[in-house]
Formats: sequence, structure tokens, C-alpha cells
Amino acid sequence: MAATTAAPPSTARHHHIAVIPCRWGASRFPGKPLAQLGDKPLLWHVHQRCLEAKCLDGVVVATDDERIEKACHRLGVECMRTGEHLTGTDRVAECAERLPADAYINVQGDEPFISPTAIDAVSRAMEHLAPRALAVNAYTELDDAGAVLDHNVVKVVVDAEHNALMFSRQPIPYPRGDRPRYLRQLGLYGFTRTALDTFRRLPQGPLERTEGVEMLRFIEHGHDVRMLGVADDGLAVDTPEDLARAGTLLRTHTGRAIARFS
Repeated sequence: MAATTAAPPSTARHHHIAVIPCRWGASRFPGKPLAQLGDKPLLWHVHQRCLEAKCLDGVVVATDDERIEKACHRLGVECMRTGEHLTGTDRVAECAERLPADAYINVQGDEPFISPTAIDAVSRAMEHLAPRALAVNAYTELDDAGAVLDHNVVKVVVDAEHNALMFSRQPIPYPRGDRPRYLRQLGLYGFTRTALDTFRRLPQGPLERTEGVEMLRFIEHGHDVRMLGVADDGLAVDTPEDLARAGTLLRTHTGRAIARFS
């Protein structure tokens, strides 16, 4: 009997789209997507980081707000109007119904300095997703004690297979013995269309409602969330105070860029 030869892996390029969910009525910072950072709205900076990624085939802002939609048109940013939703991932799921793709990269609209390399890493990880995993979620290490204690910074603990065990706004794990390794969940997720359909069908559980962390919906219903460590030293803008810090960071980055080319 002739030996069989395994088929070579497919080299076909997959189609990945970034979706930036934006809403006006954030409780901690209403109107945040259009808050000015430098001379552009916050959402523009996130969109630019997505354009700098190499693995994406498109970028779209998803919003239910007319003001955000008009700003996108003015800035030349592709925008899709959606209904009202509980979370950004629910909003991305609606977009997936109208935008065919192999994977959808949810880039939160409050991460103006998110690393394009990190976006690409999540995109590539979607090509090797384990059967039980319904999402890839990026994380980075936390070295700042203030950030560990900040309830606006979501912390995550992972198992030996790099799946999320728990997300919390509290410092987890509790430092009873040695100082633990704290990990910050980034607003950067990857999903297939099937996973997004599943997400929309699942009810919010008590943990998601209590913590306000949408990836807990998968965990509470027994699905894996694959955590991916990335290098990212950016700043999520959750409050007006964060926006002021982001302005300082932007001026620093701009100064360094000018110095490199002068």
C-alpha cells in the first residue's frame, strides 16, 4: 500500500478586520471617543494604530451615536452605525453580521497608543486557536503599584495553558505570600464569526455584571479565552485625568520622532 502524505498547510491569506467599538455615554467619561488628544479625537489615534498594523485587511469604527458617526465621516474614517449594545463585543458581533471576514480584531476605542505589533500578534494567534477557545485576549505585565490598585485597570490571572482563569478590577492574585506577577488585560481581542455569534447568545452572568468585564461571559459559560502576552507600554484612557496623561505621552512620542528625523 502506498504511503499517504499529509497535505501541506494552507498558505491562503486570511481576511482579518479590526473593529473599533465606540459609544458616547461612558459613565466615567461621556463623549470620550471624540475627546481631543493633541489635535485629533481619541478614536482617530486608535484608528491610526490599526492602519499601522500589517495583518489587517480593513478597519471600521462601530457606533450607535450620530456625533461619532459624523466625526468619522469628517476624518475619512470608515464607520458602521449599530444599535445599542451592552458591550463593545456585542457591537462588534453586529458588525460581523454585515462584514464577512475570517477573524475580527476588537480594538477598544480608548487605547490610543496600542502597539500595531500587538494587534498583529493577536491576528496571527487567531490562525492557531484551540477548539475550546473562543477568543484571543492580549495582556501585558504590570509593574506599577498604582495601576495594580486602580479599579479602571483590569487584571487577569491565567492557567498553565495560557487561558484566562479570572478577570477583576481588584488586584488579583492576592499577595498573601511572595509578591505575585500582575497582568493587565488590554482592550485588544480576536474573535471568529462563530465566537461572536456565541457571545451574543450567551446571557450576562453575575461575574460579568459585577466586574463589568465582558470576557467573563465566555468564562462563566465554560469557554476558554486564550491570553496572549504582548509588549505594550501604552495608556488606556478611562477618565479625563488619563486623557491629560495621554497628552503628555503623545508630546513625548512626537518629540522623539522629531529628534530621530532632525
